[in-house]
Amino acid sequence: MSPISRRHLLAGVSLVSAGITAAWGEAPTLDRSHEAPRRKRIALVMKTLTNPFFAEMESGARRAEADLDIELLVKTAAQETSIEQQVVIVDSLIRSQVDAIVIAPGDSFRLIPVLKRARGAGIVVVNIDNRLDPAFALRQGLTTPFIGVDNRLGAAAAVRVLTVGITGPTEAVIIEGVRTAANAEARKQGALDAFGETAAIHVVAQESANWKIDEAHDVAARILGAHPSVALVYCANDMMALGAIRLLQEQNRADIRVGGFDALPEAMSALQAGRLAVTVDQRAAEQGRLGVQAAVALLKGEAVPTELMLDTVVLTAPKI
Repeated sequence: MSPISRRHLLAGVSLVSAGITAAWGEAPTLDRSHEAPRRKRIALVMKTLTNPFFAEMESGARRAEADLDIELLVKTAAQETSIEQQVVIVDSLIRSQVDAIVIAPGDSFRLIPVLKRARGAGIVVVNIDNRLDPAFALRQGLTTPFIGVDNRLGAAAAVRVLTVGITGPTEAVIIEGVRTAANAEARKQGALDAFGETAAIHVVAQESANWKIDEAHDVAARILGAHPSVALVYCANDMMALGAIRLLQEQNRADIRVGGFDALPEAMSALQAGRLAVTVDQRAAEQGRLGVQAAVALLKGEAVPTELMLDTVVLTAPKI
């Protein structure tokens, strides 16, 4: 081939993403009208799956996934106290460019900076279950809708069940959750509100067991060792209540009333057996479903409430 004809031939060759066009031809236009639009990718970030509460939350989010035709990515830390792991998870989701993050944060403060980075990357953020601290979030320039329950009122209602019939001097204990979590603080305050309504009740100890069953067992052992006359134990979640109940069974103490929060399946069994006096259903599945639903609405440019509070349901042991 002569130099001139070779140059003319190469001038008519065009490399395009679909392949090589015919010499001197135009690049073909790809018809994508038949292709389905990409489904929105929404991440549900929870504290852990070792607590059945979060398995329920995931089940509600999965229902929303099916109803709304989105792709749900479920991410959890190892434990409810694995806050830095949640931060790493959110960072990873930012890099993978998900469309939205629905998060039940393990801490009300330490997740705010990374969630602000997510918003800066154009990712929708919805806060469920444990509220991010409003003042700190505002200072960081982060605003998110919140879906959850009034933990203070729910805990107070549960403690009122524990205190029914109390007339004489009575010692009570509060076993708290993670102290930097807003829901743990609210439940502690609700318990103190309700215990304070009965003058005869004296709260002799308040200690955190970080939402954990084994830690609550050990905390209860330590408190009862120092205060053997305790008659009422309120735990800020059912996992801790189950830990306290296990200790009471080991010590053959049937004289102490125990309350919890979350309405876990094992707690419901303890309720039926009379080992647990009260728990609170905060509708974990509905929180998960509504969180995903809110994220989809925001992605569509629709307005959502800044706060959606679900009603709690107080569940008590059957009367014998």
